[in-house]
Amino acid sequence: MYIKNHIFHSLNHQIRFFSRTPYPNKLSQYLNRAKLIDSFRLALRSNSPKDSISPLLNNRYLDSFVITHALRSAPSVDSAISLVETLKGVPHFTHTQSSIHAFATVLARSKHKVELDCLISDIYDGRHMGVTISFMNLMQWYDAVGDVDLVLNTWDEHRKSLDNKHACTESYNIVMRCLARNGRDSEAVDMFSRLIDDGAIPNSRTYTVMIEHLINSDKIDSAFEIFKILPMMRVKRTLKQFSILMEEFAGVNQFDNMKTLLIEMHDDGKFPGRDMRESLQKLHEAGFIEEANEFLSEMLPDERIGNASYDEENTDEDQDDENHSDVPDVEGVKLKPWLDPKALAGALNRWEPDIVSDLENANFVWTTRLVCKILRNFKSPETAWDFFCWVAYQPGYTHDIHAVERMMAILARIGHVDLVDKLISKMRREGMKLPFSTIRLIIEFYGISKKPDAALKIFHEDKSLCGPISKFNSMILYSSLLRTLTKCGRNSDTLSILEEMILNSVNPDIQTFCGLIYHFALHGDIKTVQQLFTMVRQSGTEPDAYMYKVLIQAFCKCERAALAYRVFEDMSNLNVGPDAVSKDLLVKSLYKEGKRKEAANVEERCQEIANVLPLVLRGHIWTVSSRDLNRVYDIYASSFK
Repeated sequence: MYIKNHIFHSLNHQIRFFSRTPYPNKLSQYLNRAKLIDSFRLALRSNSPKDSISPLLNNRYLDSFVITHALRSAPSVDSAISLVETLKGVPHFTHTQSSIHAFATVLARSKHKVELDCLISDIYDGRHMGVTISFMNLMQWYDAVGDVDLVLNTWDEHRKSLDNKHACTESYNIVMRCLARNGRDSEAVDMFSRLIDDGAIPNSRTYTVMIEHLINSDKIDSAFEIFKILPMMRVKRTLKQFSILMEEFAGVNQFDNMKTLLIEMHDDGKFPGRDMRESLQKLHEAGFIEEANEFLSEMLPDERIGNASYDEENTDEDQDDENHSDVPDVEGVKLKPWLDPKALAGALNRWEPDIVSDLENANFVWTTRLVCKILRNFKSPETAWDFFCWVAYQPGYTHDIHAVERMMAILARIGHVDLVDKLISKMRREGMKLPFSTIRLIIEFYGISKKPDAALKIFHEDKSLCGPISKFNSMILYSSLLRTLTKCGRNSDTLSILEEMILNSVNPDIQTFCGLIYHFALHGDIKTVQQLFTMVRQSGTEPDAYMYKVLIQAFCKCERAALAYRVFEDMSNLNVGPDAVSKDLLVKSLYKEGKRKEAANVEERCQEIANVLPLVLRGHIWTVSSRDLNRVYDIYASSFK
């Protein structure tokens, strides 16, 4: 009889949750989830967490999304473990990949390796249906735990599974960071070298790891030198890089360098994070009042934003009376309401009257920071524009340059030239100044959306919105425009802009020349390629091995192996060898075109250096020169000798 009643009660309980009223729309779902997440956040911080959590477990909106964010915001690893254990007794709840991964991350960051290993074993044993683990997941967790050997072993397994393809850049970043954090300096440097030699391309996070490593080793001058090289390599500098440099400079009272960073933050269009507030306050106290105030004013707590509240309104009305409890005792605990810009943007993707009505009734406090984050996470540019127009009329909010430039970049990427021009006109009327990085980004995005005329207009008519532009930034802007024009097949305009650039005494860097040479070589325009080579030499820049590699690959791809062979001969005369990939491509192309003697000659000349022939040469067309990469490596390596 007991078993029958127990089964009946369990089935009845689950039926109530499976037949829950569907959400009117995704925004309604988001808002109800947000209330429940706040209730969990407060309950986990109450004097009796288990009693406070109990009524929330019968809430109709309980799902893995809510638990994922409750775990991420848990005040301690013990409270997270307790919540997961409690959920085992909730029959209508099932973990998903997001909640299990969130729990694993909490365990890893808290150095609870035993519990993490048990969780990983449970996943492999199938105790969490539908949950999988990648090598990258394992590497990130083991890195957080601080187990270097496990990170290296997992990375080796990962690379073996790739069938001779190089691993992604992020996997190298994880290994490099783990080695650096554990004091294995020379091995971290070797990992950076290996990343490049294996043919992967360092990204912003690679250099963040490097800069952090140098600063933690009291090598701030080396870190700052590398930071200043990044724009030459077209690497996007991150807010974290700015923040850790600002903190370090503040600690040693290098206020002039802090001022330089603020100027470059403005040029890069960066919006400071709140972790920079203390550094800016110190700059302010040192007398740099105007420079610090520009950013400090944006970082003050917004008094309009209230505190999170515990919500029991949506607990199931059919639960037994003994399961009800009073609002948890969280006196003294004040939390800002939970808000996830990515999830909120996803809930707004269907911009219709019912969504807009619910959004207005939600009474969000709109700030520049929040608006920018939501704009960044919209999947639909049209919805982003609708939201951008709507939020401009909300009480207490006015678009500033950060929101406008974010919207302009979104529109430029899909080629909405008319709306970009409309925003530019608004900026002119209101006397706003655009960050240099935004003008450059718009020009580059017009290359993606195939709008060359719009890019030319921005360059010639609207770049003045940035104010004075340095010679280096002019070169970068010209390079971006040249790349956009080549993407759009505007060869004559490309050559005209190149001529204008040189007449204005702005010399292209070697990676810009590489991009142009590759483009015209692929189109079989040998005459222009030769002219570009002449320009390189006239500019005082000697072609490097990577430029020769670009030529060999371009000529081979357009079935001009004889020209590629001539380039190889030029390299040999300068005692410069190709990389293994280019050599193999050249030999294959020569054989394909019946030039067996030349192919044999390439093999013979390369035989002497076969043991030291690099897998790939360092560099990348349009962005990174081998010279700059080698310079970064030399600075990094010499810091730990």
